[in-house]
Amino acid sequence: MSHIVEARDLTIRLGGKTILNKVNISIRCNTISVIMGPSGSGKSTLLRVFNRLIELNPEAEVSGEITIMGRDIYEWNPYELRRHVVLVQQEPTPFPNLSIFENIALPARLNKVARSREELEKLVRWSLEKVMLWDEVKDRLWKPPTSLSGGQKQRLCIARALALRPNILLLDEPTANIDPVNTLKIEESLKELKNDITMILVTHMPHQAARIGDYVYVLYNGGIVEEGPVNDVFIHPRHEVTIKLLERVF
Repeated sequence: MSHIVEARDLTIRLGGKTILNKVNISIRCNTISVIMGPSGSGKSTLLRVFNRLIELNPEAEVSGEITIMGRDIYEWNPYELRRHVVLVQQEPTPFPNLSIFENIALPARLNKVARSREELEKLVRWSLEKVMLWDEVKDRLWKPPTSLSGGQKQRLCIARALALRPNILLLDEPTANIDPVNTLKIEESLKELKNDITMILVTHMPHQAARIGDYVYVLYNGGIVEEGPVNDVFIHPRHEVTIKLLERVF
């Protein structure tokens, strides 16, 4: 399967306002695809379509064809879909009343990713190692995450998502509100995860897209105005919106 996510004539309306209009997009397996565009262009909304969280908004209307891993998106049970297509939001959302260990173990246990204690312990360690957090928390696994920094909390949330063993990871500006050190650790983790997981990343930082992205899609005025390999688009941008986005960095 060369494309793991495909949308044809995707139209999204919220409260009667058209956010995206007849968008066509194909996401390749084992890549980091970056979604960029001005505020309000529908980037976060697009992510929420791919795991059907958009349906929690009673004002949302979605039309068009979407396939996830070769299946029509509406053939999926939404809860099953969200185990395979996991969203990490901009604000870190660890469970404050659970320990660091249980923040990862509980969702994995509930979704039957791991059943025995031994499996859970291996999964928790693997997830924390993948986000370069294990060495920082291994001596306080049974303490709540309240003592962690904002960047550490975000890496914990990514580890929690990884513990579900998803096929697709949706990342909605995951480093927007954290420090540069944790940002670089997250970026390095995402690059290493690409062999196992397909990622769709919303970011407002062109330099981040240049560092870790494979493909970029620029949203504006309800559609994709430019797309292609990151290096090609950034070196030879054609659309004025892309040029303006890049002016801030390059």
